[in-house]
Amino acid sequence: MDREWGSKPGSGGAASAQNEAVDRRERLRRLALETIDLAKDPYFMRNHLGSYECKLCLTLHNNEGNYLAHTQGKRHQTNLAKRAAREAKEAPAQPQPHKLKVSIRKSVKIGRPGYRVTKQFDHDTKQRSLLFQIEYPEIEDNVKPRHRFMSSFEQKIQPYDKRFQFLLFAADPYEIIAFKVPSIEIDKSTPKFFSHWDPDSKMFTLQLYFKPKPPEAKGQPSPAANGSAAPGVPPHPLPPPPQAQPPPPPPPQGLPPGPPVGNPPRAPLSVPPPPPMANGPRPMPPGGNLPAPPPPSGSGPMTNFTAGSQMGRPPMLPPQGFPGQQMQGRPPPPPPNMG
Repeated sequence: MDREWGSKPGSGGAASAQNEAVDRRERLRRLALETIDLAKDPYFMRNHLGSYECKLCLTLHNNEGNYLAHTQGKRHQTNLAKRAAREAKEAPAQPQPHKLKVSIRKSVKIGRPGYRVTKQFDHDTKQRSLLFQIEYPEIEDNVKPRHRFMSSFEQKIQPYDKRFQFLLFAADPYEIIAFKVPSIEIDKSTPKFFSHWDPDSKMFTLQLYFKPKPPEAKGQPSPAANGSAAPGVPPHPLPPPPQAQPPPPPPPQGLPPGPPVGNPPRAPLSVPPPPPMANGPRPMPPGGNLPAPPPPSGSGPMTNFTAGSQMGRPPMLPPQGFPGQQMQGRPPPPPPNMG
């Protein structure tokens, strides 16, 4: 039998109005927690009892859903408007900064202009220079070309390189062109750095000179290279290199050679004769050799004896004097050559 009213069998019965309100509030709470961060709400506070309070309206709430429903109510919105009006009234009036509005002019670019670059060198001042000639035949009326220097770190087209900088030229309706030049200090004195715009020939001319590099001392290492000297302290001068002695002059032709180079020869020392002694050796004769003894006279076994004629016996040497002394009559040995 079909029922025309009530719930189906086993469905648990129809929900009452109170149950539907609870389910609606829970659904709204979950949806609000997904879109609103209660941690950033300055008026949301949780007390020690586990409930939630609104510090602006001084109201008590059982859960986050109840507090979120309160924030959307009329009471909370009215208190927010009153708080904003009171803070605006108490805040001191500050003058608003005047912002200058610059209108950006948009023009259609027609391409790059023609240019000519000339390299120059001044032999008197040892300076290098560049001469730029830019042609703008289709330049707009009452417009003068402009130029500026730009560091390598300002642009984002090429890799950074501190050794170079860029020189830019601009004039509507042409595109901006740039030249890559060495990053050397530019001499901006009046006769050397100048720019000129010729409205008749429609040519812009610019000339610049680079300052010469200071000459570096040859043969002396810079103090910054080895880090031996502190900045601001003058470096110590290096000692002069040692000079070699000049060679001796050659002897003149046709003359006997002189004494060897070195210590001069010493004169022979005269050694005094040894004192006479009773049992000492006899002094040497002026000849240097002792006379042979006379042969024995008579007949006997020693009749045919000759001194030094025996087999295996060396000849007799002359007697020497005391140690450290030379015999009388014998010249001293020549001094050694010290050269």
